[in-house]
Amino acid sequence: MAWDPVERLLAERACERVIIEFVRRLDLGVPGSVAELFTPDGVWAWPEGGRRVEGRAALREYFDSRPADRLSRRMSTNILVDVASADSASATSYFATYRVDGYTGGMLPPRLPANIGHYEDSFRKVEGTWLLASRVLVLPFGGPTERLGSR
Repeated sequence: MAWDPVERLLAERACERVIIEFVRRLDLGVPGSVAELFTPDGVWAWPEGGRRVEGRAALREYFDSRPADRLSRRMSTNILVDVASADSASATSYFATYRVDGYTGGMLPPRLPANIGHYEDSFRKVEGTWLLASRVLVLPFGGPTERLGSR
């Protein structure tokens, strides 16, 4: 199928925005709301950790279960979207996660990232909106989340 370059660019940008919005909601918003960025049957998977979460209700519950005292910031980069058709696309994006539990406020000294890896995403356009059909976490560098002591 011959693609209109502007339509391809708009589809790529819409998928990039979902990737960026996912990170923003986890770090600065309501974590469970990332479920809205998935198709109703969407899947988040971490094969190495044996985790697979399917469907919006399960995704909302999973992401809402993060500790209330967690402070995290994710850096996303190298986002590459490949639009396959008018309603399907895939993407790879890299990330580094800075994270601590036990946060009570204020500025913390810099730390090394807790995780570094990439996501392998598939997207579907549903009723005019690009959504994650699946997100697979590939984590070659990872460690436990630091718990802060009393300050």
